[in-house]
Amino acid sequence: MKYAVIYESATGNTEMLAKEIRNTLGEEKCVCFGTPEEELQSKAEDADLIFLGFWTEKGECSEKIGKYMETLHNRNVFLFGTAGFGGSEQYFTQILNRVSAHLPEGNKVSGTYMCQGKMPQSVRKRYEAMQEKAPQDEKIKMMIDNFDKAASHPDETDLARLGKAAADLDI
Repeated sequence: MKYAVIYESATGNTEMLAKEIRNTLGEEKCVCFGTPEEELQSKAEDADLIFLGFWTEKGECSEKIGKYMETLHNRNVFLFGTAGFGGSEQYFTQILNRVSAHLPEGNKVSGTYMCQGKMPQSVRKRYEAMQEKAPQDEKIKMMIDNFDKAASHPDETDLARLGKAAADLDI
């Protein structure tokens, strides 16, 4: 069975996941690996399964990945992504539901995987500036705590869980 890995990664987190999939499944069955450019889209047509990766922006995938998903018809898809704000399976499920809505009817989601991903330092600086203006705001404190927890993700455990999920697909 042939597979494709198509992803978009703003900070490198989703790219780490994409590489883990390819490392786990091997390059010999991979018909294409990279971002959703026209050249790769035509190569992905030969895949029995498309691993489709995204980074989360305001609880949703990027516009580029969403538009690519809308071009897929009668495909077998595994969605994977990263979110800076995270840690909750409920939150990840909400994101995956919004993202999978981009797939037209007739496509099959064979699996999903989400994990937390580190954010750029500029995000923490923005949170710190917010905290200076409202030092007692518990929500801002929680955002800073979440930023610090996300700094080590995706970690080895995240990668191992994704690798197992991909390997269990029997490609």
